[in-house]
Amino acid sequence: MRDFSDDLSELRKRVLDAERYLRVAESRVRVVELEEEVSRSDLWDDPDQARKVTTELSARRDDVDLVSNLQQQVDDLETLYELGREEADSSVEPEIAAGVGALRVDLGRLELRALFTGEYDERDAICQVSSGAGGTDAQDWTQMMLRMVTRWAERRGFSVEIDEMNEGTEAGISSATFIVRGRYAYGLLSAEKGVHRLIRISPFDANARRHTAFGVFDAVPALDDTEQPDIDASDLRIDTFRSSGAGGQHVNVTDSAVRITHLPTGVVVSCQNERSQLQNRAKAMQILASRLAQRQREERKAELEALSGEKSDVAFGSQIRTYTLNPYQLVKDERTRHETGNVQSVLDGDLDGFIEAFLQLRRRESLQN
Repeated sequence: MRDFSDDLSELRKRVLDAERYLRVAESRVRVVELEEEVSRSDLWDDPDQARKVTTELSARRDDVDLVSNLQQQVDDLETLYELGREEADSSVEPEIAAGVGALRVDLGRLELRALFTGEYDERDAICQVSSGAGGTDAQDWTQMMLRMVTRWAERRGFSVEIDEMNEGTEAGISSATFIVRGRYAYGLLSAEKGVHRLIRISPFDANARRHTAFGVFDAVPALDDTEQPDIDASDLRIDTFRSSGAGGQHVNVTDSAVRITHLPTGVVVSCQNERSQLQNRAKAMQILASRLAQRQREERKAELEALSGEKSDVAFGSQIRTYTLNPYQLVKDERTRHETGNVQSVLDGDLDGFIEAFLQLRRRESLQN
């Protein structure tokens, strides 16, 4: 019978590491405290606080249960292995090998969590895709990017809410704003922020020439109402207009869509997919607050880097990844050098390899600094 001792020892160590970086001991204590809060009869007198408490309780419980389940799986495999050795029963070898393989896959996904260091990594992500240089090809590419991120989110069990979409002049879209909801959505999608370049034979060129198109992806963490910065109403210009595209019978009938411009910064947000102007305005204000908060964080970071002499490796507008469909098939990340020849898989949402490579790079750079 094959010797699984080293495999099982490795898995045991990785589970113990998971218990550490998920701070399970801390979560066990916190779960008891939160359960006491949830049991209070006046909990829902403050709905915002109640939602915050129940959300944290659910996340903490998930972490505790996850590690307990992994530990139990390792225990079961070790027991099966010992029984097989004692009875010289090699028939259990395939079951043990399958269990070891499955656990390695689960732990590999989980270990991404050890790479999150940002305060807001655990949050939902407010995202935007917009077209850059490349005309109609860029607008078509922007729609492809939206599909790519949406497919990735679906693979992870996240939900996607489209808040605004602007159609392209001939094809595709010029921009779209959407929210990806799921634990660590922002931490993961922060790896995708930047300019994405597509090289292909243009389907819009009658001479079938190769074209280059650019699209930009951006993401900011969603904030709770209590965390949102104060916004002076006099700093806002609010316009209403008729919605366009999918959205129900109200579309193109009433001026339900809302566009809010923050005059001091020039930040503009729009929302058109809710059922009423009031709902669109509330959602647009939420998105505006998150973007302004992110802008403030980036300005503080830039000030600290200027004082310390640090320079950012990636300036705004620099491409982070190139997707080549012709004359060869390759997707290559310019920051990490991670690449794959399976372009279609990436366009269908297989982004995890690129995201993990970036998070690993960010972790190494953080440790060096």
